[in-house]
Amino acid sequence: MARAPQGVEKSERGGRKERGGRDRGPDRGGRDREKGEDDLIDKLVHINRVAKVVKGGRRFAFAALVVVGDGKGRVGYGSGKAREVPEAIRKATEQAKRNMIRIPLREGRTLHHDLRGRFGAGKVIMRAAPAGTGIIAGGPMRAVFETMGVQDIVAKSVGSNNPHNMVKATFAGLQLMSSPRIVAAKRGKKVADIIGRREDAGKEAKEA
Repeated sequence: MARAPQGVEKSERGGRKERGGRDRGPDRGGRDREKGEDDLIDKLVHINRVAKVVKGGRRFAFAALVVVGDGKGRVGYGSGKAREVPEAIRKATEQAKRNMIRIPLREGRTLHHDLRGRFGAGKVIMRAAPAGTGIIAGGPMRAVFETMGVQDIVAKSVGSNNPHNMVKATFAGLQLMSSPRIVAAKRGKKVADIIGRREDAGKEAKEA
């Protein structure tokens, strides 16, 4: 019987096991992968089969759209194309990691204020929500909010239902986010002054 190389022993599942008990079995992957070594969550939003017409026929490939976030306000999206689905997802994930941006969140769970985003024919509306509301949004937008770490939000797409346009419109709106700290720095005031005015405006709106 053939012996395994020195320092490597066979595991019960038929794969190989290094010293220390780490199993190097086949990676089955998954559509939505949870946090890994770099504490990032990636979600596959959409995958499409595309064709290139060449002499002698058509060559098929796959285009993937992936959203990546750390669950703490950082999020990015990317697209990749390859002849095989796993390779297309890998390319999209790498691009999403390179294009990550940071969005300030209120209490780490929702938006600071309402937003509107637009990209091409895609139009989205995003509204801050009280605690316990949850994520009320469609598929592509939901993937963005879940990976970003938003817990309470109400969002609606009022334009194109193309996943690429919806995701890009969502990011266009999120980049317009302003937190009290950013506003205070621009106006040369204290954060408490900005928050106090916002609370007073909220009381007046309720009374009206």
